[in-house]
Amino acid sequence: MTVEAFDLIVIGGGSGGLAAAIRAAKHGAKVALVEPSELGGTCVNAGCVPKKAMWYAAQMSEAQYIAVDYGFHEKPGSLDWPRFIDRRDDYIEHIHASYRQSLDKAHVTLVHERARFVAPDRVRAGERELTAPHIVIATGSTPKKLDKPGFDLGVTSDGFFQLRECPKRTAIVGGGYVAVELAGVLRALGSEVDLFVRGRLMGGFDEEISYQLGEEMQKHGIGIHYTCQIDAVHEKDGVLLLDCDKGSHPGPYDLLVWAVGREANTESLDIGSIGLATDDEGHIEVDDFQNTNVPGIYAVGDVTQRLALTPVAVSAGRKLADRLFGGKPNARLDYRNVPTVVFSHPPLGTVGMSEEQAREAYGADVHLYKQSFVPMQLALAQRPMKVRFKLICTGEDSRIVGMQMLGPGVDEILQGFAVAIKMGATKEDFDATLAVHPTSAEEMVTMGDRVPG
Repeated sequence: MTVEAFDLIVIGGGSGGLAAAIRAAKHGAKVALVEPSELGGTCVNAGCVPKKAMWYAAQMSEAQYIAVDYGFHEKPGSLDWPRFIDRRDDYIEHIHASYRQSLDKAHVTLVHERARFVAPDRVRAGERELTAPHIVIATGSTPKKLDKPGFDLGVTSDGFFQLRECPKRTAIVGGGYVAVELAGVLRALGSEVDLFVRGRLMGGFDEEISYQLGEEMQKHGIGIHYTCQIDAVHEKDGVLLLDCDKGSHPGPYDLLVWAVGREANTESLDIGSIGLATDDEGHIEVDDFQNTNVPGIYAVGDVTQRLALTPVAVSAGRKLADRLFGGKPNARLDYRNVPTVVFSHPPLGTVGMSEEQAREAYGADVHLYKQSFVPMQLALAQRPMKVRFKLICTGEDSRIVGMQMLGPGVDEILQGFAVAIKMGATKEDFDATLAVHPTSAEEMVTMGDRVPG
C-alpha cells in the first residue's frame, strides 16, 4: 500500500476541522481532511443550524399570537412541517456546497472515509494510508446513550431533526441547553411538553438566571419535573409510558427525546493504540495550545475537554494552523469571556463569569447590578414576560467580569457587550455610554445603584 504524505492531516470535517484545514492550506501546507459523512459536523447537520432554523419557526408561530394581541384579526395558522423541513434542508445543502467549494479552492484533499490511527504520524482511511508530522483530531461529540430499558424507544437530538411532523405530546429527559432549547421549540409549535430534570436546570450556568428561565418556561406551558430520573420506557398501544424513580408513570407521549449530554466521538480512532490521554469522560486532554500528550497530535472542538461551542472550535482550529504553519508560534485561543447564547424560550445569554464563579474567584469583592422590565413589544400586547439583566462586577472600579441576560432579543444584544467585557469595561464605562432609545439594550447602560448584599 502506497503511503500518501502530507504536512497536516485533519480528522473530522466539522467546524473546527474545516477551519484548521483551510487556514493551514492558505499558509501553504499540504493538507488532507478525512471525513466519512457530510461536511459541517454536528453544528450544520444536527445542531446549531437546524436548531436555529426551528427556533426561527417557533418565533414566527409566537409572533402570530402576539400580532392578534396587537389588534390584527388574522387567525394564527399552523406550520406546514414538511414544507419547512424541506426549506431547512435546502439551506443546509447550500452550506455543504459552500464548504466543498472552500476546500477545493484551498486545494485541500478531501478523503470520504473513517480514519483510524496506525501510528502517531499515520492513519488508515479506507484503503488509503496517510502520514503527516502534524495530525489534528476534530471529530466532535455524539449524544450520550443510557443503558436503560426502552432507551431506543426514544430519540436523541440527532433523531429529533429527522422529524417530519410535530408530536402531540413530548417528553424530554435532561436539563441542559439542548433539552431546554428543544422543549421551547416544540411547545411554541404546538406540542404539549414535559421536561424531566434530574438535578437543577442548566447546571454550570448562573444559578439565578437559570431559575428564572425555568419560571418563564413553565409560564410558557412547559411542565418541568425536577429531581426526577427516568428508569425505563414502555410502549403500549402506539404511545410511550415512562417509569420515574419516584414511583410515578408519566405519559402517554408520542415522542421521547433523550437530551442527557454528549460524549467525545473517538470510538473508531483507536487512540488507545498511540497512548493518547483522555479525561474521565473520554474527552481528549489538550493544553492551552491544543497539544495532546502525544507530540505532533492536536485536538480542537467538542472532542476535547474545552468549551463545546462552534465559534470556539473554529477559532481554536485557526489559531492552531497559524501556530504550526503561519509563523505565529504563540498563537492560541483565549478561553476567557466566551459569549454564549442558549436559544431557549426566552433566550438566555451569558459572557464571562456566573455569580457563583465570581464569588469563588473574588470572595466578598463582588457586587451586582440588576434590571428587569417588560419589553415594549410585549407590553403593547399586554404580555408580562420580563427581560432580565445582571452585571457581575469586582474591584473599586467595578470591572465587569460577568453578564447574564434573559428575555426576548438578548441573543442579538449580547455580541456587542461581549466586546466591551473582553476589553475590560467597567460599570462607569457603561454609565458613560448614551442609550439607544427606545430599546431593551438601553437598560444595560442605564442601571442604577448596585444591589445590596
